[in-house]
Amino acid sequence: MALFEHSVSELHKKLHSKEISVTDLVDESYKRIAQVEDKVKAFLTLDEEGARAKARELDEKLGNADEYGLLFGMPIGVKDNIVTKGLRTTCASKILANFDPIYDATVVQKLNQAETITIGKLNMDEFAMGSSNENSGFYPTKNPWNIEYVPGGSSGGSAASVAAGEVLFSLGSDTGGSIRQPAAYCGVVGLKPTYGRVSRFGLVAFASSLDQIGPITRTVADNAYLLQAISGFDKMDSTSANVETGDYLSALTGDVKGLRIAVPKEYLGEGVSEEVRQSVLNALKVLEGMGATWDEVSLPHSKYALATYYLLSSSEASANLARFDGVRYGVRSDNATSLLELYKQTRSEGFGDEVKRRIMLGTFALSSGYYDAYYKKAQQVRTLIKNDFEKVFENYDVIIGPTTPTPAFKLGEKIEDPMTMYANDILTIPVNLAGVPGISIPCGFGENGMPLGLQIIGKHFDEATVYRTAHAFEQATDYHKQKPQL
Repeated sequence: MALFEHSVSELHKKLHSKEISVTDLVDESYKRIAQVEDKVKAFLTLDEEGARAKARELDEKLGNADEYGLLFGMPIGVKDNIVTKGLRTTCASKILANFDPIYDATVVQKLNQAETITIGKLNMDEFAMGSSNENSGFYPTKNPWNIEYVPGGSSGGSAASVAAGEVLFSLGSDTGGSIRQPAAYCGVVGLKPTYGRVSRFGLVAFASSLDQIGPITRTVADNAYLLQAISGFDKMDSTSANVETGDYLSALTGDVKGLRIAVPKEYLGEGVSEEVRQSVLNALKVLEGMGATWDEVSLPHSKYALATYYLLSSSEASANLARFDGVRYGVRSDNATSLLELYKQTRSEGFGDEVKRRIMLGTFALSSGYYDAYYKKAQQVRTLIKNDFEKVFENYDVIIGPTTPTPAFKLGEKIEDPMTMYANDILTIPVNLAGVPGISIPCGFGENGMPLGLQIIGKHFDEATVYRTAHAFEQATDYHKQKPQL
C-alpha cells in the first residue's frame, strides 16, 4: 500500500513509532512526481533540495521529541500566488517569471511552525483568473482522471496534485470558486473558509474583498487538520477576523441527526445537468437516512451573482494589478524608450489575454460616469445576496447544492468563449460575495467518468457544522476512496 493512501493521522502514528521517516514521505512525493508530472503538469516550481534538507532535519528531531503536531513532516504543495521566501512565486504569469520573494506569507509561516514540508509551487490560472487552468502563462494542468479534461481553476494545480497523489494536501485560493470548482472536477475535498478566517497576508491579491486561502485534501478529516493549522487572527492582514479558531476535529462525529438542510431551487434549476442534479438528490437521501431533514428554499438574488462578481472582482483586479509595472520587481520590457512606454510594453508583453480582459472591464466599471451605474450598483446587489443567505440561515444549519453545473469539460472546449467559461462558477460565486464558508466533497461520477462535487455552505465562522455534515456524508459513501488511474 502506497504511503499516500494512508490518512494523515495514520501517517502521524507511523512516524511516531518510527515505522517510517519524514525522508520516506518526501521520497514518495518526488517519486510520484517523476512518474506522473509530465502528464498532469500540476507544478511550476519544485524545491527538491530544500525539501530533502528539511526532511533530514526533521528526521533527527523524530528521535528526540515525544510529541509532534499532526502535520509534522507531511509533504504539501502551495499555490503559486502564495509567496514563499526564496522560492519562486510567479502567479503563473510571465510578468513575474523571475520573482523570488524575500518573505513568507502568514499561512506559509504557520505551515513551517507545524513542520510540514513544501514540495513545490503549483500551477494555476494567471493571477487566479480562470476556471480551467488553461489561462496559465506557462502550460495548462491536466485532470488526473482523464488528461484530455481540464482540472478546473484557478487552483487547478492544487487539486490535480492531490488527486494524482503527488502531495498529501495543498493550499489553494478561492475568489469565486477557485478551490471548490477544481476540487469537484478532480474528485477531492476543497474548503473556502469564511472570509477573514485565514490570513491573506502574502497572497498576491486578485480581488481583495473576495480572495480567501483554503485547504485541498483527500478526506474531510485531513482538511480539518490543515484548516486548524492555517487559521487565526493576523495583525499583518487588515481583513483578518479576530475570532476564535474552533476545534474542527471534535466536530467530526458522524452524527447529523436533527440537522436542518436548505436546498436552494436556483441551484438545481436551469443550466444544471440532470446527472449533477441527481447526484445531489441522492446525497440528500443519504443524509436523510442519517436523521437530517431538508426543505427547498429560495436565494432569489443569486441570479445576479455572476454579473455582480465579474464587475466587483474585475474592478478590484484593475486596482491590485496596477503595481505590476516593470519598475520595482518582476519582468521589465527591454524595448521601451520612455516611462509610459515601459508601463505599456511591460504589461502588454507580461499579462495574458484573460488578465487584460478583466483589467479593462474593471477600469471601465470604475471610470468617471460609469462608477454609479456599475460598481456601486454591484455592491448594492452584493448586500442583497448576503441578506438572502442570512435569511435562510435563520431557520437552517447548512445549505446544500451542486458545486458545478456539469462535470469537467475537455481542454480547449470553452477557452474561446469567456461567457460560457464564467458560467462554470455560477454556483460557487454567491458564497464568496456573502463571505460564508463552503466545501466541495466528491458525490458521484458523470456519464463521462469524471467526478461530481457536492457543495455544503455554512454560516459565518461555522466551519465546524460544514465539516460535520461533509464528514458524515463521506463516512456513509466511498466516493473519496476512488482514485484516478494515471
